[in-house]
Amino acid sequence: MDAGVIPFHTPGHKQGIGMERAFRDFVGDNVLAIDLTQIRGLDDLLQPEGPLVEAQELAADAFGAEHTYFLINGSTSGNQCMMMTALNPGEKIAIPRNSHKSAMGGLIMSGGYPVWMKPEVDEDLHMDHTVTPETVRATMVEHPDIKAVYVVSPTYYGVAADLVGIAAVAHEYGVPLLVDEAWGPHFHFHPALPASAMEAGADMCINSTHKMLGSLSQTAMLHVQGTRIKLDRLKAVYKLFLSTSPNLVLVASLDVARRQMALDGPALLSRTIEIANDTRRRLNDIPNVYCFGEELEGRPGVFDLDPTKVTITVKRLGYTGYEAEEILRRRYNVQCELADLFNTLALFTIGTTPDAADELVYGVRELSREDRPVDIFSPSGVLDARIKRGTYKLPRIPPLRILPREAFLARTEFVPFKKSAGRICAEVITPYPPGIPVISPGEEITREIISYLELEKKAGVRMQGPYDGDLKQIRVVVE
Repeated sequence: MDAGVIPFHTPGHKQGIGMERAFRDFVGDNVLAIDLTQIRGLDDLLQPEGPLVEAQELAADAFGAEHTYFLINGSTSGNQCMMMTALNPGEKIAIPRNSHKSAMGGLIMSGGYPVWMKPEVDEDLHMDHTVTPETVRATMVEHPDIKAVYVVSPTYYGVAADLVGIAAVAHEYGVPLLVDEAWGPHFHFHPALPASAMEAGADMCINSTHKMLGSLSQTAMLHVQGTRIKLDRLKAVYKLFLSTSPNLVLVASLDVARRQMALDGPALLSRTIEIANDTRRRLNDIPNVYCFGEELEGRPGVFDLDPTKVTITVKRLGYTGYEAEEILRRRYNVQCELADLFNTLALFTIGTTPDAADELVYGVRELSREDRPVDIFSPSGVLDARIKRGTYKLPRIPPLRILPREAFLARTEFVPFKKSAGRICAEVITPYPPGIPVISPGEEITREIISYLELEKKAGVRMQGPYDGDLKQIRVVVE
């Protein structure tokens, strides 16, 4: 805009001139001025030759990788790229059951065969942790034809796996290690945080820079190192999944986030960790509230912890995590990241202030008051009833009847969900957040899963994936 170039190219708003005025005034002319197409001099994200080559090389250096690729469709596209690069149709991949639903998208598109690994389960906290090197080795022994190992580290709750040990097992069997490190883009920049996937020896990993660092929503990075990944295959796959019209505002935010971490990351993260640890200490002083910390390290599946994830366990207050999240938002104007049956999760990032931490502590303290008023914000009793009946436990992994891709592309029909036991599921059903599928395409619907999802619905969980969001019907394969 400052150069006075007259635009006869996309986007149609022409640097804001054609934008609806109210929106233009709200976002500002500067943002619209840099919303440009990939014209001469601005480089091409899918075939970079100039500034984007340098930007991605700087990112690789900053994050400890050999090659880095910018993603403008989040870690979702990164998961799809990793799966499609590592697998041909019908090839097996070792993958933990607590993988994000985007990994299922990668399996559907690649035609991969999932060999599910069971992560370590914490019944007290009602959450999955990570898989262990021992679980990975046992899986490789049972399925020696596995072509790649895929793990999630850290989990949504900040629990990190023994990636060094897992990488050693994968490489012993001659296969690459792929890591969904969406929640750990900050690890590389502070010694008090778990080792990053690249440091631990992973071959490919994804980082959601928008989740914990300073880039815009929808942005992420894919990092690669070593010789086990075919770069020509990866680059071809990358071009399949990324838009040919990337938003340069998003791309620029990735470069800026990298710069911020490279220059100021340790100092910013030291402050963040200090605020998070202080908040965790204060929350643990509240009666019947628990925030796990270093005492969990050493348990199965808990190799290390990210202190910037503060999980607030509220079950002893009588609330479900869903209820606590709703009350904190509606009564105290505090919005947490996610909730589950027992917990609600607060993320502490480089943008979290001490004042914000104070408001969180105040809201949780008010939840714990014995003289709290009896009103619409009182415990529903759902949690007590479920604990008493033992219906809060996660269901077992259902049998895989056909490959996810086959089920997704098969002829399907709708049947009542309550009567669907024994049928082959044709869609992904995911309580969200945290976004971990309970059942996926190709798996047999069990009565246990029907009961669990019915109870989750009653507790107020939002389901992602099914065509019928109320889950009265479910799409199944015609047999």
